[in-house]
Amino acid sequence: MMYSEAMEYLHGLGRFGLRPGLETVRALSARCGHPESNLRFLHVAGTNGKGSTCAFLESICRESGLRVGLYTSPHLVSFRERIQVNREQISEAAVAEWVSEACKWVAEGSDWTEAHPTFFEMVTVMALAWFARQRCDVVVWETGMGGRLDATNLVIPLVSAITNIGWDHMEWLGPTLTAIAGEKAGIIKPGVPVVTTEVDPEVVGVLRRVADGCGAPFRQVDPDAAEWAVYRDAPLSLYGAHQQRNAVLAVAAMQAAGVAGPMEDSEMLRGLQRAEWPGRFQILRRGGRTIVLDGAHNRPGFEVLARAMAEKFPGQRYGLLVGMLADKDPAAVGEHLVPGASRVVVVRVASNRAGDPASLQGICRTAEGQHPVEVASTLADAWKRLSGEGLVLVTGSLYLIGEAMEFLGEASGNERPLNDWSPRN
Repeated sequence: MMYSEAMEYLHGLGRFGLRPGLETVRALSARCGHPESNLRFLHVAGTNGKGSTCAFLESICRESGLRVGLYTSPHLVSFRERIQVNREQISEAAVAEWVSEACKWVAEGSDWTEAHPTFFEMVTVMALAWFARQRCDVVVWETGMGGRLDATNLVIPLVSAITNIGWDHMEWLGPTLTAIAGEKAGIIKPGVPVVTTEVDPEVVGVLRRVADGCGAPFRQVDPDAAEWAVYRDAPLSLYGAHQQRNAVLAVAAMQAAGVAGPMEDSEMLRGLQRAEWPGRFQILRRGGRTIVLDGAHNRPGFEVLARAMAEKFPGQRYGLLVGMLADKDPAAVGEHLVPGASRVVVVRVASNRAGDPASLQGICRTAEGQHPVEVASTLADAWKRLSGEGLVLVTGSLYLIGEAMEFLGEASGNERPLNDWSPRN
């Protein structure tokens, strides 16, 4: 099987949608020899900041001399971004080899009649197999969605880290923050330490009850406390006050996991300072213009992005290029980002789950402030409409960020459609 054929096969799995549950992913892992049994994991869940926290964790582990697997989603441009060892993406040959074997298992097995493996289930087990083959010392393991029934939850980690709980994926996780918290808390395992930077008392109460119920040591981390000052105030390559919180959570998780033994502050700090995470307040310079790429896509994300823009570019207005998926909250863009914009251009996200640009345009037009709001037919068209803006913010969806990175020559691969899936009937 060629890599292109593997990509075609994986893309075809999108028709099986998203299916919460662990039965199928466990069956796949069994066919693969349970590679997770020979690995150690740092499991990260939450609504916002999961990827950044994973980036900090990966960098700290690598700084300590460990061989580190990193599993994240979605990818921005290349599918291979999802599976990395010491920040080297899985090879095309390895992807093709694994998919060739896995599709035979699926074709030969009668067990898949009612529960054909989804894209995410297949890729999760591919990651496990690759990390085991690469003899990783530790794997930084990001939850896809939720926690309790997420495919990543088949592992027993060294620590469970939960960034925060916000309004997102309510159709899958529940209509209240406490219900969503219950799903995120599903990554908590008996006796495994739990750390979180969540502050909402009700949400923290849910997390603590789940931890207490299975004898898991629980720690609510306050990044503003004096004990974290050396890490909170460290210069970071990832910008924003919210990244300081993610950095502290990563340090707390490392301490709780004990994966690298006692680490010097200098090692931790070097790990935090060298962490890389594209598409999260990533600043580019093009033709005299400053471009900020940020994958914020929900209300908490837009809130912290608005603050970061005000801190980094005080008093400056920006051209806002935004596109969103249909299941996100467009009103939050109007509330938090449009007031700081000099011009707004709305574009359709290249996804079968894209929101209606006309609807988003209407919301942006009614937001506070005086600014033209236009709909662009393509990203190239949007860029022309923003040609007079010295500062441009691109946001609303990680899918849009990936498209913008390709457009601006930051990356190539054109495998973004693999992120798409259709709701399962």
